[in-house]
Amino acid sequence: MNTQPKSYPIAASYAPLIARARVYDVAIESPLDHAPRLSARLGCDVHLKREYLQAVFSFKLRGSYNKIAQTPDAKLANGVICSSAGNHAQGVALAARKRGLRAVIVMPKTTPSIRSTPSSRSAARPSCTA
Repeated sequence: MNTQPKSYPIAASYAPLIARARVYDVAIESPLDHAPRLSARLGCDVHLKREYLQAVFSFKLRGSYNKIAQTPDAKLANGVICSSAGNHAQGVALAARKRGLRAVIVMPKTTPSIRSTPSSRSAARPSCTA
């Protein structure tokens, strides 16, 4: 069985966009690992992108940081705010800290501390709502 990922021409058109993205200021280039047992079971090549190795254990950091990094400083003067009870909140909090911005993360009151504590440790101010 071929363990190399197939090449898709449309995916190649994204290469320049990926190269310009500033996500690697905070993200690692996580490995893409072949899953031989799963591949054999499904009868096709399966590769797993190990995004749980990121600082916030999720791919959500990439989008959060890229958006904040590409936003003009004038629009960020008052900081950032987002509504999330999960990995996106942690991504925004880390991105804001990296850029030296004030961040407010709006979370439901029912958010477990395992979700809210990492965001508050990232210099974000969690704000609970009803």
